Formats: sequence, C-alpha cells, structure tokens
Amino acid sequence: MELLQNPEFWVAVGFFIVIGLLLYIGVPKMVGKMLDDRARSIEAELGEAARLRAEAEALLADYKRKSANAEAEAAEIVTNARTDAERLANEMRAALAAQIERRGKQAQEKIAQAEAAAMAEIRALAADVAAGAAEKIIAARMDPKRASALIEQSLSDLGSKLN
Repeated sequence: MELLQNPEFWVAVGFFIVIGLLLYIGVPKMVGKMLDDRARSIEAELGEAARLRAEAEALLADYKRKSANAEAEAAEIVTNARTDAERLANEMRAALAAQIERRGKQAQEKIAQAEAAAMAEIRALAADVAAGAAEKIIAARMDPKRASALIEQSLSDLGSKLN
C-alpha cells in the first residue's frame, strides 16, 4: 500500500505507459521508415552523382579522342596550324576539368544539403517526442490540489516580486 502513495512509483508507471503508448502507436517504425526513406533518397542522390561522374569521364574520354585527332591532323599541317591545334586542345582540357570540378562540387553540395536536412528532421522529431513526453509526465503528476497550491503560492509571491 505504501507503494501506491509513492510519487516516484507513479512517475515510473506514467513513464512506462508513455513508452508503451509510443511503441503501440508505432513511433519507432515511423522513425525507422522516415530514416529508410531518407537513406533511399540519399542513395538516389549518390547514384545521380555517380552517373554525373561517369558522364564526365565519358566526356573526358571523348575530348581526349578529339584532342588526339586534332593532334594527328595538326601533324600534317604547317607549324602554325599545329600550334593553333595544341592551344585549342589545351583550352578544351581546361574547360573539361573546370566542368568536372564544378559538377563534382555540385554533387558534394547536394549530398551535404541532404545530410543536413536529414539531421534537422531527426532533431525536430526528437524534440517533438520529448516535448510530448514531458507534457504527459507533468499532466500525470499535477492534480487539482497541487495546481491550486501552486497558483496560491504564485499569487502570494507576486506582491513581493512586483516591488
């Protein structure tokens, strides 16, 4: 009987009820599903980054072939034409390298944004769950008598705090 009058016992009972309710509602499954969905979207973005990289490598190979053809033709042309072809090939390589670097940075930025969004989403969900649990615990511990006593005490302290 003494156990039923112990407030820590009722807090523990309330805690287990809240945990049981969260498990019954399926909050872990929902969180797991949200994380799995987020992981799938990140995997898709990583796949897109790999595709962009493969495309960039194909472009690089294509430009290298074009450069080799330009050099073969330049070998048959006079010295002036050869220097012009080499200059053009160097410009194309620099443009390709800049394009590859730019696409790589874009892919990295997308991944970083996706990770940040996932973390923010998880933090917001955790804060909501914690706030809900705290609200239920406070509501379980607060009875009308205790609420009245707190209100009366606050009203009596109000005069001294206003001066």
